[in-house]
Amino acid sequence: MSWGWGLEWVRREIQGPPANFQVRDRYKETVVPCYSIEGVTPVVDPTAYVHPTAVLIGDVIVGPNCYVGPCASLRGDFGRIVLGAGVNVQDTCVMHGFPNTDTVVEENGHIGHGAILHGCIVGRDALVGMNAVVMDEAVIGAQAIVAACAFVPAGTKVPARSLVAGIPAKVLRELRADEIVRKGDGTRAYQDLVRRCHTALREVAPLTEVQADRPRVHGPDIKSFFAAKTG
Repeated sequence: MSWGWGLEWVRREIQGPPANFQVRDRYKETVVPCYSIEGVTPVVDPTAYVHPTAVLIGDVIVGPNCYVGPCASLRGDFGRIVLGAGVNVQDTCVMHGFPNTDTVVEENGHIGHGAILHGCIVGRDALVGMNAVVMDEAVIGAQAIVAACAFVPAGTKVPARSLVAGIPAKVLRELRADEIVRKGDGTRAYQDLVRRCHTALREVAPLTEVQADRPRVHGPDIKSFFAAKTG
């Protein structure tokens, strides 16, 4: 079975209320693939949004107003996985850890597409960039930014409000105030996406051609770090 599975496949294949988390919104009932193991079942706050292709296993706790994107894997079959309030964990991210450890993203943490977190702590308001890897017992300080594709070795302590990059990741400098503000803007955009998904996201059949007056999605008015720097 490819990752192109649809919601109807999920409904057919995932059976029994103990293994499923169900949210009813104005359009449909969404079934999120959740699995208990040895009697430990994921917990998802009703205000959070977890995409139907994400998978939650075992000791996973998803806090209020969190966003968990398509094909993310949160595996609490060894250690505990915790998302604090307002966290976003984007498409294809992986969270896991060794037995009897906690992998934690604190309040307003921002985890970019494809990142891997293993047995680490990401501090409040911190950002882990796309395809970055943060290893066991590493601690990312509050409001710090881990650059895209960085590798943070086990046990690394990243100072608060710092920028780290590279393989292995090294501290480059302290973040400027405007960079911290832009990070906050991006995180709030994902918190607004939670609301948009609950109210307006639904599975549909694709159109066969582009409409002459095709509308655009009205997302938040924010710029990328690069656009803000060069514009």
